[in-house]
Amino acid sequence: MQNNSGKTRALTGVAIITAIVIVLQLIGGGIRLGTFSVSLVLVPIVIGAAMYGAWAGAWLGLVFGVVVLLTGDAAAFLGVNALGTILTVLVKGTAAGLCAGLVYHALERKNRYVAVIAAAVVCPVVNTGLFLIGCELFFMDTIRGWGAALGFESVGAYMIGGLVGLNFVFELVVNVVLGPVIVRLINAGKKGQ
Repeated sequence: MQNNSGKTRALTGVAIITAIVIVLQLIGGGIRLGTFSVSLVLVPIVIGAAMYGAWAGAWLGLVFGVVVLLTGDAAAFLGVNALGTILTVLVKGTAAGLCAGLVYHALERKNRYVAVIAAAVVCPVVNTGLFLIGCELFFMDTIRGWGAALGFESVGAYMIGGLVGLNFVFELVVNVVLGPVIVRLINAGKKGQ
């Protein structure tokens, strides 16, 4: 059990990372690869999950989802099915952070570096995977129409190639490169204290 000082540090750390998630999502909203803006916030979500636990990852993912909804990044889907959009966006962000934290903490005793790389992979996979599931559940007719209008022969090709392909690759590479480096620097700083 953490003492009050440890709890205060954890809450302060999560609060700082929450602010970073908000700012990065606002900045990332202007950077687009394909249909959607890139999710630069997955890196601090992984870092928060690794440093403070799965609960912190879930919180940071939820904040990410709320900011996506408030900034209009999901506007195209809100017009089709508002409840489906809200559920998809909030669940995918929360689950991505939660799963990153669970994976990190399951592997950290064996090897922290491998644990953070695994968490950095899991986060965008869960985020994108749940987005695709949400598309299947709530928006398939609309997505089929979007794909046909752009000349895609199959809805699957459009979903992978048109909706998520470039974003997913970008998010995965950024997470796998930056996540472990930043966590290693933070851990080195803790040892120097």
